[in-house]
Amino acid sequence: MNQTQEFETEVLDVTKIEPRLKHPTIFQYFDRLAGGEAFVIHNDHDPKPLYYQLLGERGNCFLWKYLLNGPEVWEVEIRKSDAGQRPETLGEIVKKDLRKAETFKKLGLDFCCGGKKSLEDACKEKGLDVLYVKNELEKVAKVSAGTPQHDFDAWSLTFLADYVINVHHGYVKQNIPILLELSQKVANRHGKTNPNLVQVWQKVNAMANELIVHLNKEERILFPYIKQLEAAGGPVSQSFNSVKEPVAVMENDHDIVGKLAEDIKNLTHNYTLPEHACTSYALLYKKLEDFEDDLHTHIHLENNILFPKAIALESKS
Repeated sequence: MNQTQEFETEVLDVTKIEPRLKHPTIFQYFDRLAGGEAFVIHNDHDPKPLYYQLLGERGNCFLWKYLLNGPEVWEVEIRKSDAGQRPETLGEIVKKDLRKAETFKKLGLDFCCGGKKSLEDACKEKGLDVLYVKNELEKVAKVSAGTPQHDFDAWSLTFLADYVINVHHGYVKQNIPILLELSQKVANRHGKTNPNLVQVWQKVNAMANELIVHLNKEERILFPYIKQLEAAGGPVSQSFNSVKEPVAVMENDHDIVGKLAEDIKNLTHNYTLPEHACTSYALLYKKLEDFEDDLHTHIHLENNILFPKAIALESKS
């Protein structure tokens, strides 16, 4: 077990260990690991209780990966994190694979405005089983393996900023007028029987006002500075001391808009149409759901990729 390569492939057959010694033996194996090393446990049932015991007694300092997941055999790779390595955040998970955003959306985990939270903390707040969530993420990785996707993290800051403007700012500008018109129309027609629709209209108005100002600030102030920062390889003269200042303002705007979008989702019961909804009613809910999906990706690209990279570039100089 002195050589990392040999240790990483070692399998501990838990089925051959006396029951009272199973967990102590596994803990001994784990404690002997150096950072980055791993071993595999082989078992005849799901060792999920071990995950929570290990988390409680050793802390969030390991990676847990199912290699086999029943129904007769379970194998789990347990890898000790490198010293100082912190848990992956929701934003970092989606940054590596945007397709996993769909899983987070389905489970109600906020990877954009709440992207700085670790998966473990986010699941705890939502009352979700973190191992279930990890399994769902693994399914996405297996199903979508080999499917092409944009590597946003590899793009230059200038290219990414232009992409956000052309794709996501453009989407907002095109769809805000439609949402304003539809939400007012549906509220006027159906508001008496469903008062929530009046609130939806009000929330759409508030979101529109917030976004119009927000996009203008990004396009006129922050994004041009980020482009200049990248071109110069360091800070350039500006009215603020650091890029952190406008970034903080933009992230606060994102929080406001994200909360409004969440309110709309709750008011519409997750965009669930009542029976006999008219065409405008159905179109409004579809547009609202599509707008939320785009907003999540939009904020993710800024909060979790563009802004951190700009801050890191400025801090190097």
